[in-house]
Amino acid sequence: MKREDMLERLDGPPWEVIVIGGGATGLGIAVDAQTRGYRTLLLEQCDFAQATSSRSTKLVHGGVRYLQQGNVALVLEALRERGLLCRNAPHLVRDLAFVVPRYKWWEGPFYGIGLRLYDVLAGKLNIARSKRLRRKETIERIPNVEQEKLVGGTMYHDAQFDDARLALTLAQTAADHGATLLNYARVDRLEKDEDGTVCGVVAVDTETGESRTIKGRVVINATGVFTDSVRQLDEPGSPPLVQPSQGVHIVLDRSFQPSDTAIMVPQTDDGRVLFVIPWYDRVLVGTTDTAVDEPSIEPRPLAEEVDFILRNAARYLHHDPTKDDVLSTFAGLRPLVQATQAGVASKALSREHSVLISKSGLVTIIGGKWTTYRKMAEDTLNDAIAVGGLAEKPCVTEELHLFGWISREDPNLVNDLHLQMYGSHADAVQVFLDEVEGRDELLHERLPYRVGQVHWAARREMARTVEDVLSRRTRALLLDARAAIEASPRVAAILRSELGHDEKWEARQIEAFGEVARGYLP
Repeated sequence: MKREDMLERLDGPPWEVIVIGGGATGLGIAVDAQTRGYRTLLLEQCDFAQATSSRSTKLVHGGVRYLQQGNVALVLEALRERGLLCRNAPHLVRDLAFVVPRYKWWEGPFYGIGLRLYDVLAGKLNIARSKRLRRKETIERIPNVEQEKLVGGTMYHDAQFDDARLALTLAQTAADHGATLLNYARVDRLEKDEDGTVCGVVAVDTETGESRTIKGRVVINATGVFTDSVRQLDEPGSPPLVQPSQGVHIVLDRSFQPSDTAIMVPQTDDGRVLFVIPWYDRVLVGTTDTAVDEPSIEPRPLAEEVDFILRNAARYLHHDPTKDDVLSTFAGLRPLVQATQAGVASKALSREHSVLISKSGLVTIIGGKWTTYRKMAEDTLNDAIAVGGLAEKPCVTEELHLFGWISREDPNLVNDLHLQMYGSHADAVQVFLDEVEGRDELLHERLPYRVGQVHWAARREMARTVEDVLSRRTRALLLDARAAIEASPRVAAILRSELGHDEKWEARQIEAFGEVARGYLP
């Protein structure tokens, strides 16, 4: 997948589907549209999954909290999609056991009944049955749990994934089936015909400044928290539909949860759940819920949000984390559907999705979450087909193996998680690392990535900046922000060589990444 090849494809007949937005939803739509047989173009103003879609809790889940709220329909849909994603991307999505610690006798039946319902709703696609644990079993599963007054635990299962890598996998899947996808291509205007119907876009290649008009049968707005900005291009003055909500996570050393089991804290100070999750060789803890007035590409964690996470985690951990233990912090914005009632807390807003069609024919998808991206794409395409007057073709993504698919039982599946993310292409990556001396060296002593993975990202994965490499092609920035900053000059030098830039570009990249990465420091 090379950006130069994608640029060459722009010239030609009008596209059947143009997707604005390269996050989970937009990429899912591109996969769905292209695999149905529609000529599809996706345009992303920054990098794929640069905003919300790379800053999640890394869970593919039905939503225990939504079950508690009584939204059975959403849980049922999410559990089904969880099962499909486990089946279609086993190299990126894996089973993760969760334990809810119990400190009062009545919590056993209370959580037990709810999680048994969770199992029932998952049906044949369930990962594993929930069960009660004795005190000793609970400590064995989550050794750093607060043991004072501990009665036992309740264990259930959801799935874990790498969000940025799944986004890239969706891009590669769409491209593999013939779609054209461009990062760093900003849509500045919607084109309309004499009847006022949307018939294309005006997009700018932000690397060169070149602007071009691109025609299409139907245009889909899948820009997440930036949805209202694109809607304003269509209908200036239109009321906002999206209420962004900020969720913050902190990253700790693995010693704070040394087993492969996660902890689910059922009740925090603000009524949310909190997760303590082993992720790669770190521990991810979050999240928060803070209403945001204006969306941004780089939201920053607030000091009070980090304090909130540390305070609530300490209630359930024997060895309490402090700010000095935090390796990285990151914030993401949820694209929640705007509440009609004043004063509604963001944690109570809907995670369900809706497809809207404007008078001019702009198709907009709002709401949703990573777990249901595939269903969101299917619903959006079904409406877009009618808007664009396209020939009806069935959705095939329920059974579609994503790029790099390899069975978890396949003996060729590598054990190294940082190579496993390449799936069936991991062997080719390893050969690439072995081809040239030095490529298999660690990029940084505190990071698990190899020098050659930077070269691979530039040649095969459309990485254009230091941030692309250290934040999304690898997850270095999330695993250890200081180490990522220290590794950035080496990455910049490699990209300069791979992409044909000069020394000034290299220096600007190091400076730009440092500015972004400092926002991840505790």
